[in-house]
Amino acid sequence: MALKDFNIRAALIGLAFTASACATTPAVTPPPVDQPPPVTQTFPPGSLYVAMGSSFASGPGVTHTAEGSPQRCGRSNDNYAHQLSRMRQMLLVDVTCGGATTRFLLGPWEELPAQLDAVSADTRLVTITIGGNDLGYMSGLFRASCAQPPCQAVVAPSEQAYSELAARMDQIVATIRARAPEARIVFVDYPHVLPAQGVCAATPMTEADANMVREIARRLIAITAEAAARNDTDLLQASRLSESHDACAIEAWMNGSTNPNPLDGVAYHLKLAGMTAIADALHAMLPR
Repeated sequence: MALKDFNIRAALIGLAFTASACATTPAVTPPPVDQPPPVTQTFPPGSLYVAMGSSFASGPGVTHTAEGSPQRCGRSNDNYAHQLSRMRQMLLVDVTCGGATTRFLLGPWEELPAQLDAVSADTRLVTITIGGNDLGYMSGLFRASCAQPPCQAVVAPSEQAYSELAARMDQIVATIRARAPEARIVFVDYPHVLPAQGVCAATPMTEADANMVREIARRLIAITAEAAARNDTDLLQASRLSESHDACAIEAWMNGSTNPNPLDGVAYHLKLAGMTAIADALHAMLPR
C-alpha cells in the first residue's frame, strides 16, 4: 500500500473511532503528563491546631479542667484535642464549649467570641464536633430520663432545623478555608449514647423516647457525613468507633443519666476512655 493511501485510511479510521467514542461517552481531558504528584500533608511539631465544637468535644468532667477554660465550657485537659496535641506535639487552641451550637462557631456567644475567630492563616488542623445542641439531642436525653414530674416531652426537630444545620456546617467549612487555606479539616461525629435497641438502668427512659432520641442521633450522624463529603473534608466516625461502647455496654465509653465517678465525665457524655479512643483514631488518621 502506498504511504499516501495508508495515511488516508488511518485518518478515516481515526475519524470513525472518534465519532463512535463521542456518541457513547463524554470526552475526558487527561491530566498533564508533567503534573507533580500530590504533596502529602504533614503535621510537624509546633503545627497550629484549632479544636471547635460542643461538650462532646470539650469533655466536661473528664479528669481535670484545662487551664484557662471558661467555667461553663468545661474544657477538659484530657479531651480528645488535648490528648492528640500531646501525641503530635502540636500547638493547640481549644475553643470547644459545652452547649455550643453551629451559630456559636460562626458568631459570638455572649462574652465568648465566635469559635472560628481562633482560625488563622497559620492553622494546619481543625477538628469539629457540632450539631447536637442545634437539634436538642442532649436536652432530649435529659427530658427522656426525667425522674421528677412534671417532665417535658422529647421534641423531634423540624425538617427546617435539620436543613439549617447542614447549611451552617457548609458555612463553617467555607469560613475555615477562606482563613486557613492549608488547614486540614476533620469532622468528628457524635459517639453513641444509647444502644442500638432497648434501654438499661443507666438510661431510664421509655422505649418510645429512646427511639426518638436515636432518630435524632441518626440524622445528626448522617448530616455530618454528608457535610464532610459535600465539602471534601475528612470524617472521623466516632459513631462507628463507639459501637458496643454506649452507656449500657459492659465497656462503656459513655456515662448514663448519672456520673458515678466525678472525674470521668458528666451525665450522658463521654468518659476518658471514649476521649482517648477518639484521640487515638485521629492520631492514626493523620500522616506522620
